[in-house]
Amino acid sequence: MDVLTQNFSLYGKGFLGTVELTVYSSILALLLGFFMASCRVAPVGSLRVFGTVWVTVLRNTPLTLLFFAVLLGLPRFGLVLPFKVFAVLALGCYTSAFICEVLRSGINTVPTGQGEAARSLGMTFGQTLNNIVLPQAFRSVIPPIGSTLIALAKNSAIAGAFSVTELLGTYKTLNELGYSIIWTFVWIAVGYLIITLSISALFNVLEKRWGVAR
Repeated sequence: MDVLTQNFSLYGKGFLGTVELTVYSSILALLLGFFMASCRVAPVGSLRVFGTVWVTVLRNTPLTLLFFAVLLGLPRFGLVLPFKVFAVLALGCYTSAFICEVLRSGINTVPTGQGEAARSLGMTFGQTLNNIVLPQAFRSVIPPIGSTLIALAKNSAIAGAFSVTELLGTYKTLNELGYSIIWTFVWIAVGYLIITLSISALFNVLEKRWGVAR
């Protein structure tokens, strides 16, 4: 217990760092995931190819390698930003590929007659997708989106290896101060548990309100 009470501010900074990474990366992942899902089901072939390449490359690239590519590669091309911003980009882009496939699976559950009826009324692809298809698809994909964002929260631990303040990285300082490594990791695990359970609770509420009735 001493390791927590005597280093509460350190744990607090790490906890808030992980929360920030999770929130900002989740927003980016959801926006990119929605865009890529739209590309994947678009009637334009070039958009479908673009969406397919995005998903295929990112889903099959180790997240650590993506961190190296973003945090160490982009500055070589003149793009210099805080490491936290680069970490958000890496996490958000990586997770967007999984969000895209979750949304696409939800879109495929919507009967094709819904889209045909919308088109017969003169609605464009964008109007059909935003007003007819996605609202129905969202109801069926709430749980898997929640699971994907929980995985994102845990994946954020990689950012600590690139000088980004986050929860797991606190163990280095505490280990140097001579605290028990076991209790150090116990309280780190508690911090991640709080974050993941909060995300789970949020999506449970969303599912009860808008999810598909069973």
